[in-house]
Amino acid sequence: MKDSTAEPMSRSTAAWEEYNEGGIIMTIASKIVRRVATIDENKSVLDAAKLMTEEFIGSVVVTNSSGIRGLFTERELMMNVVGRGKDPEKVQIKDVMTTDPIKVQPNDTAGRCLDLMKEHRCRHLLVFEGDEFVGIVSLRDMVVLMIDEKEELIGQLQRYISS
Repeated sequence: MKDSTAEPMSRSTAAWEEYNEGGIIMTIASKIVRRVATIDENKSVLDAAKLMTEEFIGSVVVTNSSGIRGLFTERELMMNVVGRGKDPEKVQIKDVMTTDPIKVQPNDTAGRCLDLMKEHRCRHLLVFEGDEFVGIVSLRDMVVLMIDEKEELIGQLQRYISS
């Protein structure tokens, strides 16, 4: 899995960090989905699709007896299976999953996560504290966090103007 801590910040992330000196930018910790659906790498893509449908989610963490092996998302389903005319019942997840999902930490910001998602063309990031997997964040989670930040900024500006 790719560790995002070794990658340099982009200009937009650096701008967000500078902007946060006022204390408005929130970390992703509050948006981490800690109850994550998992599925064994040897299961079929159809099994994963059924699980994602039942749980109303767009991704599952792929595991084996050794731990986390990768990530399977709606994108892999469409691009690597359906779009190629493969039978989802006959394809194993391990053959079409993302084997190196991007890792972030709970103290990362939405801006940094969005930069990583843009750079790596993905919509889900695995969250680790050290070597321990703690959850997952999605593009939707990051958009909500950015909206929360903007609302907080607007509130602060309104209080400042009113004082």
